Amino acid sequence: MAGRLLKVSSLVTGVLTSSGFYLYNRQLDLNDLSVIRFGRAAATTAVISYDYLTAFKHVEYDTEEYSVLKSKVHQRSAERLRDLCCANRGTFIKVGQHLGALDYLLPDEYTSTLKVLHSQAPQSSIEEIQQVIREDLGKELSELFVSFEEKPLGAASLAQVHKAVLHDGSTVAIKVQHPKVQRQSSKDIVVMEVLVRAVHWLFPDFAFMWLVEEAKKNMPLELDFLNEGYNAEKVSSMLGHFPFLKVPTIYWDLSTKRILTMEFAEGGQVNDREYMKKHGINVNKISENLGKMYSEMIFVHGFVHCDPHPGNVLVRKCPQSKKTEIVLLDHGLYQVLQPDFRLDYCRLWQALIKGDMSGVECYSRRLGAGDLYPLFACVLTARSWTAVNAGISSVPVTHSEDIEIRTNAAQYLPQISNLLNRVPRQMLLLLKTNDLLRGIETTLQTRASSSSFINMSRCCIRAMARHKRSKARSKRRRLQITLAESFSLWRLSMYELFLWLKGSVLLTALLAFLH
Repeated sequence: MAGRLLKVSSLVTGVLTSSGFYLYNRQLDLNDLSVIRFGRAAATTAVISYDYLTAFKHVEYDTEEYSVLKSKVHQRSAERLRDLCCANRGTFIKVGQHLGALDYLLPDEYTSTLKVLHSQAPQSSIEEIQQVIREDLGKELSELFVSFEEKPLGAASLAQVHKAVLHDGSTVAIKVQHPKVQRQSSKDIVVMEVLVRAVHWLFPDFAFMWLVEEAKKNMPLELDFLNEGYNAEKVSSMLGHFPFLKVPTIYWDLSTKRILTMEFAEGGQVNDREYMKKHGINVNKISENLGKMYSEMIFVHGFVHCDPHPGNVLVRKCPQSKKTEIVLLDHGLYQVLQPDFRLDYCRLWQALIKGDMSGVECYSRRLGAGDLYPLFACVLTARSWTAVNAGISSVPVTHSEDIEIRTNAAQYLPQISNLLNRVPRQMLLLLKTNDLLRGIETTLQTRASSSSFINMSRCCIRAMARHKRSKARSKRRRLQITLAESFSLWRLSMYELFLWLKGSVLLTALLAFLH
């Protein structure tokens, strides 16, 4: 028996020693091992679950003490989740960033804590970046560029961007994928799926499988930088009639699935009011143009840039024309809306703007909300049910209403997660996009301006008219539809002119003079 134990212990020692020698020689980061990443994620999930299971045992539900304790549990759980994302990096940071953008869907403790992940993404070393470029482009940096800045302009969850100068003198931005992300992402998503299912088993109200399903569908697209280049060119052509929009040109001969080389464009982040003030950029005009772009993408074309966080939307004065431009970056994630879905979404927003409650119920149900349509309307608009009933274009957003919405996000979390599991998958990225745009408007202090609703209405009218024309069987019917569309757009323009005159200093002065 002792002899057997000696043999087993010798074998184990030998295996461990040789494994350690192998890992040392390979200089393998322990964080690359799936078992380590899974163990870390499982341990964090277990600790958070145990906290929620035991923290409220001796506290009466719906009391002030319960609310205070719930906020504390949310906060420490969010911090644990943030630390897990920072440790596992890659896909975990990407999903954490997604959660951090859901301001009006998740408790504030989670969104405010996870927002820091946008600025805490890992950096790859210059040696790792050189290796990716060598593998994909087959050349050394010196053969491709006159200069290459080793310090990245920015690092994100999946890649980082470097500034460089080509031999023809062109300044470019090179987006290089972190070398380990491609290999780890599919395994990380499996880990998330297993853990989310386990948490759902413990807490039936926790129904966040939609998040894993979205990651599973979108991650391969985001990891293919050629796909990002095609998206950039498509949206540049699609919105080419907007002179204020700048989409950097792609250098296809220096791009692969892991490298995207594009025209370098400078600017301040879209939520940087100080930058805009310093450079004489009109904040209201930026907010209005951003709304025009996204209304056109969503309602007219059904091809939507789904990651408009401030780092991906820059503003600047064009170096040549000196006119204000919006620079749209990071085209890896787009949502393609199916025609029926897009038209129902158009009709729903028209009903929400007018306060047409039968329309709100009808089109919310058609979009999968069922009897949760009041909650769906509130989630979609980030407005109270009172404001929705009155018509969101006629009721200004107040600070107290904003606090009420955020409080309700925590209170109705089970119902919200149920709702998100019901609605079509197309809706999920639209909700994320809505929240990101709303966050920008809040920072710029242009939230719920009349111009944003007018632009949405204009795009909805055009989208509906285009659909009706495609179904019309005669030239006469198409002409009728076009005339009705023109009249509706004219009425909208007259209303816009009325609002401008109403707020105009000249009109105020004229009325004062006449009196």
